[in-house]
Order: sequence, then C-alpha cells, then structure tokens
Amino acid sequence: MPDFTVNSPYKPAGDQPTAIETLSTSIEAGNKYQTLLGVTGSGKTYTMAKVIEKTKKPTLIMTHNKTLAAQLYSEFKSFFPNNHVEYFISYYDYYQPEAYLPRQDLFIEKDSSVNEELERLRLSTTASLLSHDDVIVIASVSANYGLGSPEDYKTIVQKLTVGEEYNQKELLLKFVDMGYKRNDEFFDIGNFRVSGEVVDIYPAYSDEFAIRIEFFGDEVEAIYEFNSLTGEKNKDLKEVTVYSANQFIVSKEKLARAVNTIEEELGERLAYFQREDRMIEYNRLKQRTEFDLEMIEATGMCKGIENYSRHLTGKKPGETPYSMMDYFEAMHDDYLVIVDESHVSLSQFRGMYAGDRSRKEVLVDHGFRLPSALDNRPLMFDEYINKAPHFLFVSATPNALELELSSVVAEQVVRPTGLLDPLIEVVDSTYQVEDLHDRMKPVIERGERVLVTVLTKKMAEELTHYYNDLGLRVRYMHSDLDAIERNQVIRSLRLGEFDILVGINLLREGLDLP
Repeated sequence: MPDFTVNSPYKPAGDQPTAIETLSTSIEAGNKYQTLLGVTGSGKTYTMAKVIEKTKKPTLIMTHNKTLAAQLYSEFKSFFPNNHVEYFISYYDYYQPEAYLPRQDLFIEKDSSVNEELERLRLSTTASLLSHDDVIVIASVSANYGLGSPEDYKTIVQKLTVGEEYNQKELLLKFVDMGYKRNDEFFDIGNFRVSGEVVDIYPAYSDEFAIRIEFFGDEVEAIYEFNSLTGEKNKDLKEVTVYSANQFIVSKEKLARAVNTIEEELGERLAYFQREDRMIEYNRLKQRTEFDLEMIEATGMCKGIENYSRHLTGKKPGETPYSMMDYFEAMHDDYLVIVDESHVSLSQFRGMYAGDRSRKEVLVDHGFRLPSALDNRPLMFDEYINKAPHFLFVSATPNALELELSSVVAEQVVRPTGLLDPLIEVVDSTYQVEDLHDRMKPVIERGERVLVTVLTKKMAEELTHYYNDLGLRVRYMHSDLDAIERNQVIRSLRLGEFDILVGINLLREGLDLP
C-alpha cells in the first residue's frame, strides 16, 4: 500500500475532521460514489488531501479548466512533497481541429501549437504511473481523451543494469524505436548522443537530469544522472528504466498489423463510395489515406495519426478507447478519482463526446477520414462515470446527479478560519471605475489583494491599462494566456508582485488564495 503523508502546518478544523472521517470510511468500505459539499472557503482542497492520506489510494484529480488544474497541482505538490504529484492537461497552446463545412465546401485543416513543457509533464505522468504506487495526477478534461495502450507503453521500455551486457548498436536502435532521436551536437529532451563507449540519453519526461551510461565493451560499467546544462554528476544509479518518448508508441509488429487493417478498411470504404457513385469522396479518401499509409510505413508516424488509434491499439469498432484511467488500472487494482467543481466538470465531461462525434461524422461522410476515426474520441459519460472503483465529487453546489449517486454526502459549512460569508454591496454603475479605485487603495495599503471580475477580455485589458497608468500594480488573466502563463500570474499574485488581478469567468470559482 502506498504511503501518502500530508505536509502542512494546519490541522483539520471546523467541519473538516467529520468530513474526512465520513468520506474515508465510505471509500474504505468499497462505496463507489461519495460527495463533499463544502461552502467556499471551507478548505475542501485540504480535506481532499487528508482523504488521500487516510485511504492511501493512487488518485486522479480532475477539473474542468486548466487554470484550476494548475493551481491544484501547485497545492498538492506542497501537500505531498515526498510523493509523485503529476500534471496532465492538453499539450496544445492552440488547437484547431480539422473540420468540413458542406454548405460552403470548406475544409479546415488541423492546426495546433504544442507546448513542449506540457508534453513533458504528460510523459512524466504516464512514466510515474507505471513506476510508482504513490501517484497523484492533477488533470483537466484531457484525461478523458484517447491515449495509446498502457500495455504497449509498459512493454516498449529499456531497462539498464550495472554489470549487465548489452549490444550497443542494438541499444541505440531500441532508443530510436522508442521515439528518441540521435543528436550529438544539440543535446535536448527526447535526444540521445554517443561518444565512444559513453551513451547519454535525455528522457522525454525528465525536467533537469539526463542519464549517462558508461560501457566497457558490452558491459555497463556505470549509470548516473547528470545535469544536462553543466554536465555536473548528480547521483549514481544501479539500474534505470527508460520509457518511450510518446504515448502512442507501438511495436513494429503492431504497426505492420495496423497498416494491414487500415488497408482493409480503406478497401471497404472505397467500395461503398463506388457503389453510391460518389467519386469525389472516393478519390479524396483514397489519396489522403494512401499518403498516410506511406508515411506510417516509412517513418512510423503521419499527420493526424490519432485518427488511426483503433488500428494501432487493436481495439474493436465502438470499443471504449484507452484513457488516463487505463494507466491507473495497468498498475493499480484500486484507485480514487476526485472530480473537483463537479457541478461544472461533470456537465463538461458529458458534452465532450457528442461535440467530437458530430464534427467527425461530417468528415467521414465526405471522405476526409475513415469510419475508424470515430473511435478516436473522448469517453462517453456512462463509460467515464462507471470506470473507476471510487469517485469523490467535490462542490459547493453539487447537482442532483452527484447527490443521487453518492452513498454519503459530507458537508463542510463551518470554515476553519471562522470567517462568515461576506456582505454584498450593490453600487451605482455610473462612476464604478473611480469608485473601485477608491475602494482598492486602503485594501492594498493593508498588504492585501484585490480580485476584479469583468464581462469581456477587452474590458479586462483596458481596465488593467487604466489602473496601471494611475500607479497601481495590476495584471489581467483570460483565455488568451496559455496554461503556464496563467499559473505564473496566480503565483505572482500570491507572492505580492502585484496587487490587483482582473479576470473574467476564470476568477469565478476554484481560485484558492490566502
């Protein structure tokens, strides 16, 4: 059983002790669903941490937006400094899915911008899940989307042990099969390099240290971590396991089988278009898919390879795709899923499948994709809500669904701080900008912070510039900032680098500040 220990100067107070005991007892009794109903400021995040500590289960914490996920990641890293806390959100800073608009005969190509740091954190998550028991993963809705097979990811690894013999040429070819690239000049994440009998590899999921393997002939003489920038040695290792550089990696045998099944499906679909006398769709699909097949056979990859995920993983048509929960199941018989802000998150999870399906059905019908592309999808809500052995829904305003499903509902009404609900004052809007300025000044003078919520991104930016011109320290936050930038803004606010944060709906819920 993994050991989780909360590191915090605080002790449970208010309604927290009762809530922690009630929820932990329910989970340990084998109940599938439970709800934590806690008012704003009652310390729900701390209660979540104490439930993990008490039940000692690997945990997936899911929420509906990246900003809240980043904040939870920061908090749980401080709560569990000696455990493996990981961060799993979409690695796109920008993502435009491919789509077709029949009325305008307009095809929109997929366009995206991948954030390399977020990609590394995703790989770190899957590597930790298959290497350690004491794992807590903070995730957005991205955890419900299809991933590669955990069995394949677990199989295509390279374990190296001091004193064992390895053919160096075969080892380097194995690294290439795992998605690593040789680069003897510019050594970066996802690369390896060779100098005589020394092989350096920079795991795709590592943030600081690369691994050096020193050979004497075919025997491994030494393995150690070193700083990739300075070359400084960190610590000796007796053995090391290197995982693949991407989560969709498959063996050569499975790749060859996938090419065959894609060709079979293509033949069936082309025959259908021919029978229907739809030659535009026939030629479009033939040209596009044959090009993809050539790329897969030559490089093992093609643009939009995720659309062939069913063939690569060996799943049957309509079968539930692999997701983050399958990586938990691959190594852990029992685990916990916590749905934070469940009144919003569950509704969002429910709508994901229908939106994705609607877009892809148009692509399939008009010959842009094979029907198997429909199986590259997020989990249906029924698949999601029944998959994990234990769920904990957390919200100040849970919906009827959570309350109906739950065996127990633990309430946190009394705040540990003893603070009461704030008074709400409504003022005239005529001089609201000036009025707000006058109200903020004494708050800032007390060393406190101000949160301002507005209706539009443009208003957030203009108000920020206006108050900055008046000598106040103001920043804004909205959806045009990527996930890492938003996390940096919140961190700067906590550190007092500025006093006023202007935002839109991002400030509406789930923002934890002292």
